[in-house]
Amino acid sequence: MDELRPDHFEDETEVDPVDASIDADVIDRLAAYGQAADLEPERASEHEVEAVGLQPVEELAVEQTGSDHADPALSSFAPADHVAEDEPRRFGRRRATEPRQGRERRTSEKKEKRAKKLVGLKIGASQIAAAQVVNNGAPELVEAFREPLEPGLVVSGEIRDPDALGDALKRFFELHKLPKRVRLGVSNNRIGVRIFEIGGVADEQQLENAIRFRAEEVLPIPLDEAVLDYVVLDEQEREDGTVWKRILLVVAYREVVDRYLQACHRAGLQVVGIDLEAFALLRSLEAPAVRDEASGALVAVAIGHDRTTIAVSTGLHCEFARVLDWGGWSLNVAIARELDRAPSEVESIKRHLSFVHGTEIDGLDIDQVTKSRDGIQRALAAFARELIASLQFYQAQPGALGIGEVVLTGGTAHMEGFVDAVGELVGVPVRLGDPFRRVKVGPNVGHDGQHGSLAIAIGLGIED
Repeated sequence: MDELRPDHFEDETEVDPVDASIDADVIDRLAAYGQAADLEPERASEHEVEAVGLQPVEELAVEQTGSDHADPALSSFAPADHVAEDEPRRFGRRRATEPRQGRERRTSEKKEKRAKKLVGLKIGASQIAAAQVVNNGAPELVEAFREPLEPGLVVSGEIRDPDALGDALKRFFELHKLPKRVRLGVSNNRIGVRIFEIGGVADEQQLENAIRFRAEEVLPIPLDEAVLDYVVLDEQEREDGTVWKRILLVVAYREVVDRYLQACHRAGLQVVGIDLEAFALLRSLEAPAVRDEASGALVAVAIGHDRTTIAVSTGLHCEFARVLDWGGWSLNVAIARELDRAPSEVESIKRHLSFVHGTEIDGLDIDQVTKSRDGIQRALAAFARELIASLQFYQAQPGALGIGEVVLTGGTAHMEGFVDAVGELVGVPVRLGDPFRRVKVGPNVGHDGQHGSLAIAIGLGIED
């Protein structure tokens, strides 16, 4: 992956520790695209909950890191009362201490129970999106809701006011009578991803130690401030008989996770897992499956209010992820600059603009409409350059596939002509993603033409 950028981590304000009383159910599951752990605990201890799905580095083998990259697996804690003190633990997946048959039966019963009451929750800068998905066989979308969020509570994927956000979440869940068990998505420039290889290590515990050592070399932050996890993407035996493992390493700042927990705790929600939004995005668009190399990699792009998540999949795994500081708000800024207005005043104008042709907009003359269209075209060109640079970086990695197609989601992607305009600038096939295609849509789900903004929430609810 690309180099870590320490400058992303500078000048951060100090945060208060998470309320020690936080109590959440945590699924013992590797929240990776196309991956699942064997067991799931019934209850996490207070100590374990402090990382909600992400294990503290002191107890973890090691985890993943990158710079503006985000997206893989944040694993969950195993219950402390089920683990022997001297028993080694691996990111929430404890060694089996009971017959496999009994574990499978217990896991099956819990999954069936959980599937009926689990909500995928995406907290963006401008809105809250929630999707209740039932996973008995094919996933079914039972309910889905979106509501605006007060500006400034969440900025670039980080919570600025956990208490105010918690109050907003409480009102949202009570209004729509949603279940309180949630899987939460996170994504920002302080969650990183890196891929590297480790050879000659067969023992699981030794592998964890080796990855931990490697993580200490590449992390831009002290390990005691991070929560980490990893996924073995591939394993190959070279000609000399040495076994090499390809590792996907993820790192997140503990304080970032803590603030999400703080808000959810105030809202009375049970966080049963934390997932990277890039993995959820991929799950919402395509079921994990072996992908024909000739068809190239799938590039999923979710355009949010103030940031864009990019995830590249070769079928079974997310191979690359990145978060761009660009979103629908960037178009507002471009329009406001042309019209000499505040960005918050031009939202309705943006909704009426087209990337295909000129339109008549109340309150604007032809010259103002033309200037506004020129502004969003320039802003889109800047986005396309960032997207191309990200894809070129991915393709420079060993084993990277060609780009098969780019799939866009998010409310901004529904602007008239947006998808085609991106396709012309990027030079590869681009289409609008439909997260409703992966799920059976229940009768209570409304169709407002903007369901792309529900993609990540739906993906958080899907269990592959």
